[in-house]
Amino acid sequence: MADEPKTAEPGRARLSPRKRQRISRGVQYAVLTIAFVALVVSADWGSLAQNFAQPDVAGQMLPELFTIALKNTVIYSVGGFAFAFVFGLIVALMRLSTVGPYRWLATLYIEIFRGLPALLVFLMIVFLPLALPGFEVPGGTYGQAILGLGLVGTAYQAEIFRAGLQAVPKGQTEAARSLGMSAARAQITVVIPQAIRIVIPPTTNQFVALLKDSSLVLFLGVSGEFVELTKFGNDMASTHANATPILVAGLTYLIVTIPLGYLAGRLEKRKGTAR
Repeated sequence: MADEPKTAEPGRARLSPRKRQRISRGVQYAVLTIAFVALVVSADWGSLAQNFAQPDVAGQMLPELFTIALKNTVIYSVGGFAFAFVFGLIVALMRLSTVGPYRWLATLYIEIFRGLPALLVFLMIVFLPLALPGFEVPGGTYGQAILGLGLVGTAYQAEIFRAGLQAVPKGQTEAARSLGMSAARAQITVVIPQAIRIVIPPTTNQFVALLKDSSLVLFLGVSGEFVELTKFGNDMASTHANATPILVAGLTYLIVTIPLGYLAGRLEKRKGTAR
């Protein structure tokens, strides 16, 4: 005799996937709420305010916070980015070249500067005059900072450009060649402009990364009119024996990086929609 179909036992009815998901979400909200309440209750708000939120200390950072520290941070970052943009494109073209030595040199450069910590690159720039007596980086402190950021940024930007160049359909090059263009002219007038448009979103993210890496300029021993946000915040914190300047410097970074990150996201979304 055929087995009769099993029926669910009373009181043990299976929950639907939607109900299970709703219960799981409710449990997660409850855990997060408990954790938040515990944090609020256990935190020493008076001590935090005393050490991280002193309006009078923050006020003493003005106007140098913007006229010197933020200005220098932007100069270092934009200079390093311009360096990385130009040389990153050159290294990317070398990486894709049919000439073996070009490919090897580009690959070696990318692997070295992507593998080294950025801090180590800045320290090597500091000691560069010892290895090359009499040599000085043009531009003094600004030149050293831009060189350090540019060397590191070039390696990452080269990979971004390489991906963009490879994303351009080969038919574009073939069409340009069929019109009588040389390989070099087709690359410059057809392929590279399209690749630049493709890599705008990741390039924006790369600029944000360089902006944050500009904090490493402090290891060049900058002072006075050459300080950037991190160095300025650290010096002010040491002067006042209070961490408020560190918090203010961090918030100033966020004022710049959050809009740029949002812009990169919008560009990426627009690029995805256009496909």
